[in-house]
Amino acid sequence: MTARRSYTIAFTLITLILPTLSQAADLRVGAAHKALAAEDSLVIGGGIGPGKAIGQEGELRASAVVIEVPGGGKACLVACDVLMIDRDVLDSAARRISEKIGVPFDAVLINATHTHHAPTTVTVHGYQREEAFTRYVGDQAVEAAVLANSRLAPATFRFRLGEESSVGRNSRLLLADGTIFWTGSMTDAVRPTGPFDPELPVLAFDRPDGKPEAVLFNHSTHTIGTVGGQVRSPSFYGLAAQELEKERGGTFLFFEGASGSTHNLDLRAGEALLRVKTAVADTLDKASVRPVNRVQGKRKEITLHYRRFDEAKEDAAVVSYCTKRQPAPHHEKTIGIFRDMRKVLAPKQGMERKTWVQAIAIGDVCVVGVPAEFFTTLGQEIKRRSPYRYTYVFELANDYIGYVPDAPSYAKGGYQVWTGLHSFVEKGSGETIVDTAVELLDDLKRTEK
Repeated sequence: MTARRSYTIAFTLITLILPTLSQAADLRVGAAHKALAAEDSLVIGGGIGPGKAIGQEGELRASAVVIEVPGGGKACLVACDVLMIDRDVLDSAARRISEKIGVPFDAVLINATHTHHAPTTVTVHGYQREEAFTRYVGDQAVEAAVLANSRLAPATFRFRLGEESSVGRNSRLLLADGTIFWTGSMTDAVRPTGPFDPELPVLAFDRPDGKPEAVLFNHSTHTIGTVGGQVRSPSFYGLAAQELEKERGGTFLFFEGASGSTHNLDLRAGEALLRVKTAVADTLDKASVRPVNRVQGKRKEITLHYRRFDEAKEDAAVVSYCTKRQPAPHHEKTIGIFRDMRKVLAPKQGMERKTWVQAIAIGDVCVVGVPAEFFTTLGQEIKRRSPYRYTYVFELANDYIGYVPDAPSYAKGGYQVWTGLHSFVEKGSGETIVDTAVELLDDLKRTEK
């Protein structure tokens, strides 16, 4: 090899490597968590009626990561181990985070991990939200963000799109009698009525010594199941994150994906934990460095509407399914709870409900915040239409507006579309959220430098 050719190759390598190194050096990241302390006396969210737990496994947490590129923007993402939270609490928390750490309100995302094993932070089904605990969760989200911001230090970003296809599946199964599975026996299941999304993106931010400061992962299955019985728990995703922290260091944060139509129907929580942990660890080990030259967020407030409904038809659907699939006297209690919820919603029919849709770009990886238990097919539609190859949906972000199905699913029926405090927006709301998310992603793409 001639000296001239060696010089040319060396110069080419330097020009390719230096921009990545300088961008990595400019990136600053900090992560931290605050525990969500709770007592056995608090009502647990996630059931149809009020339930209680005795003791706890793992920690319930508000976990935060702050990502900053000096001159290129700043964002804060927070994951809270609760079922979901309304915007009155989350708007306040996000604005306080914005003021305290100097991050734009549009770039603050607060997500619920949707564990069904924490004190209730919403009024739904047969119970009211635990008001003091809910406000406390908002306060702890702020404190976690402030603590994370105090840890800002140089970091390198690594990313890989992994997969976990065995934890969860589409749970809206068509049954032989034409109804959609919710509870009871599913031995007469015919087929799933929608997709399952196995994507498992892992975003890692490493310190200069190579150890993780923060690792974010996202997956799309309902967060249900404890290892230790009727206890408070972050469930299998949160427990996997906490085990990985002990082994790897740093702060691991789980963000729930579009899982309104997907559940773990087959595995015990301990096995689901192991599979998720293994998949995250494997993906993390294979993640590669990517440059981050900007961090930018956009939010848009949209107006949806409470649906109009026929009380007789709604009642008949609930009575028919529950009488057949739930043993007495459980079906009577369930039927009564749904009737009570519809009484609350009846005077709101057609009224406006304002909420948020959000998109945040971290280099060439984007996350979309939607305020609902979002059907998987809608999340996949955002991914397909996004101008960014790497786009991921974080549901139950910044607000809670119940289940949001795709338009065809309303006609199929089933628990997720029965009218109640868990499902109240009109048909077409999901498509509106998708269109808004894509609009925000397009805006982010147009403003790239």
